[in-house]
Amino acid sequence: MTAKNQPSTDPAFPIHPADFLLHEVSARRASLHRVAIETRRLIDALIASPASEEQLMAAAAAIVSVVERLPLRPPGMSARLTSEASLTDGHGVAFLDYSPIIGLANPVALPVTLRFVGDHVEGLSTFTAAYEGPPGHVHGGWIAAAFDEVLGMVQTFSGAPGMTGRLSINYRSPTPLDTPLRWEGTMDRVDGRKIYTSGRVFNADTGTLLAEAEGLFISVDFGRFTSEMAPPGFAAHVPPGNPTNPNPSETAEPA
Repeated sequence: MTAKNQPSTDPAFPIHPADFLLHEVSARRASLHRVAIETRRLIDALIASPASEEQLMAAAAAIVSVVERLPLRPPGMSARLTSEASLTDGHGVAFLDYSPIIGLANPVALPVTLRFVGDHVEGLSTFTAAYEGPPGHVHGGWIAAAFDEVLGMVQTFSGAPGMTGRLSINYRSPTPLDTPLRWEGTMDRVDGRKIYTSGRVFNADTGTLLAEAEGLFISVDFGRFTSEMAPPGFAAHVPPGNPTNPNPSETAEPA
């Protein structure tokens, strides 16, 4: 990693990307993770299930019973923690638990695990039938969503992360279901507020390149984002002293 790409050491933004990885899990968080795992199993079981009408109706009644026993979030109130990696409080709880892509407590999250390795991001995944597009293969939209998270993680190395401005996917080969995949993402360069990233996904068994991605992220003052753009009731944990635009006179042009 060049000096240009080193994580920021500015005390105004004291977050290193590795800080997103928690080592301690409370009993409640572990319970949330377990519920999400079992809910994903339920989703997989429902895909093309040979169950009879009676079995399906009994399952529906059981699900209703479980839902009615859980206190629900009041309408109009946002989740307690945001799911954006770059909006977290530096402890990674929101990023790991509530992300719609890799959230351990989010039952709709993709089956993707990511980690920081040196100056890049690596990941593993195995998509099941719930993510099928073409017969026997993963829907391309899921591949794009996973790339957005891979590149969103690696852009935090800039020290002033932002939001996706542009995401370009080059699909090289159909991505098979029930096959281990290997992901990688790198931060290529930073130009003012613009953070340029790239990523790749491979068939982990054969090494075949399945798709490539390029992402442009625009560094954002998340304090302003939260106060001006978030919906009523939004309760994001914004890092203290999150940097403002390092070049206030520069305007972002994602396209």
